[in-house]
Amino acid sequence: MKRIPTNIITGFLGAGKTTSILSLLARKPEHEKWAILINEFGNVGVDGAILEQQGAIIKEVPGGCMCCVAGLPMSVGINALLAQKPDRLLLEPTGLGHPKEVIHKLTSESYRNYVDLRATITVVDPRYFADNVYTDNVNFQDQLALADVVVANKIDQCDDFDLYTFQTAMEKAEPKKALIAEVEHGRLELEWLDIERADRQAQHSHHHHGHDQTEPLPELELAPGQQFIRKENHGQGYHSCGWFFAADQLFEFSKLFSLFSNLSANRIKAVVNTENGCFAFNVVNQVVSVNELSLEGFESRIEVIDNEILPWDELENILCSITANTVAK
Repeated sequence: MKRIPTNIITGFLGAGKTTSILSLLARKPEHEKWAILINEFGNVGVDGAILEQQGAIIKEVPGGCMCCVAGLPMSVGINALLAQKPDRLLLEPTGLGHPKEVIHKLTSESYRNYVDLRATITVVDPRYFADNVYTDNVNFQDQLALADVVVANKIDQCDDFDLYTFQTAMEKAEPKKALIAEVEHGRLELEWLDIERADRQAQHSHHHHGHDQTEPLPELELAPGQQFIRKENHGQGYHSCGWFFAADQLFEFSKLFSLFSNLSANRIKAVVNTENGCFAFNVVNQVVSVNELSLEGFESRIEVIDNEILPWDELENILCSITANTVAK
């Protein structure tokens, strides 16, 4: 069997991993079939819905770092994707994940004859390097330490001090052989994917606190007449709450945009049916970006992540108050 070129695209919450993968998919060779294993901290699978728009083969491992769940969900996902014989495999760990065990899994005896692991690409927001909430986080540190390519994303949103802080950190970083790049809108270069992987060492042992699971989470499915499902998760000092709404629930676009703009949370992402169509919302530090999608008959998904427990019940009531009961027929 041909070994499948494989990359890990990692980075902390809000750095732009999914946007970066979308950029790669938009420019991949037309004849190639790519597969993506997505791991989200939350349980409602927002990123997979967005990436499916580009025609990639998608499998999801929701509910926390995929290498902390006895390895079974990750193995199941990888095996399912390899069985479809893609031309390239990408893995996107959660922003709170640690790539060490993912690398270990892909280079193990179980996969070395099937996977050709190439560059690990770490996407960062340069503004994080002036904030010890990020720089003191061991996952953030090791995502950098294990990178073959470090990509400073969102440089169009950075000032000179942000870029200076990032560049200074990279000058002091070990190892120094990683490729350092600066981009806007997650535009990774395709040739970076084929950079040879180096044997790099993490600075910290790998251990996460949070719930463990030994089996993949069941598919989200609403009972007849049920309007939404709520799923919560916690670990590594963060808390998430996600909602999965029935396809016949329409959100009022303007009110949802206003809610996301005023909600103090580290990260919000959503794929939502509105009276104006289906939209993907991406919110980092109350800055909202929106992209229209061509999905139809799709269940809305909203995920909120913060380092504190937010008033989830109150937020749920607000969300329910800005939905219509059914789609007009």
